[in-house]
Amino acid sequence: MNERLARHYGIEGVTGPEFRRVDLAGTPRGGVLTQASVLTVSSYATRTSPVLRGKWILDNLLNAPPPDPPADVPNLDETAIGTAASMREQLQAHRKNPTCASCHRRMDPLGFGLENFDAVGAWRTADGKFPIDATGVLPNGEEFSGPDELRRVLSSQPGAFAECLTSKLLTYALGRGLERYDRRTVKEIAARLPARNYRFSALVMEIVNSLPFQWRGPATNSRQSPGEPAPAK
Repeated sequence: MNERLARHYGIEGVTGPEFRRVDLAGTPRGGVLTQASVLTVSSYATRTSPVLRGKWILDNLLNAPPPDPPADVPNLDETAIGTAASMREQLQAHRKNPTCASCHRRMDPLGFGLENFDAVGAWRTADGKFPIDATGVLPNGEEFSGPDELRRVLSSQPGAFAECLTSKLLTYALGRGLERYDRRTVKEIAARLPARNYRFSALVMEIVNSLPFQWRGPATNSRQSPGEPAPAK
């Protein structure tokens, strides 16, 4: 980071416009999850959203995207957040709707772990007049408090992350969305990564050597069976 970015992150001792490596030991920062870019894109313009942040983690780290919400779900009372009720209290009331509860019990705890970061990723200890409560309880009963413990929980699931990254990189490599018949390839590649210490280079080579990549083509023809990829030219 440079001096301007360091001020935003609350990191002292960085001066000048040049970017340089900075030791984050002793700070709440670490990894992609606490970068201001991710924290901002998973917030609304004027406030944080534990729901959006939890969904971002499920989508981009754990390969477990939640379904779209029902069309008739009411929005939170924006005027009450930080004044009449905390974000956590608002969402607890929201989860009383059984239709919402099943997905929110997965998303909300993950997002609560990042509530110390405001809508643009700066550190804070209160939201309006309410102190931040960054604790969370996952559906399996595992508890955590704050971003450091949240990262520990997420890093204990390398298999889920490996499948997620494999899916996204294979999508990029093929230039198309993944189909049901691609899922076997994703699982097979992810299962081989632990033996190679999850190296990114190993993942790239696995994708390059995979059947969907080797047989990718611009379109199917009438002689192909449904779901069969076209051979590359």
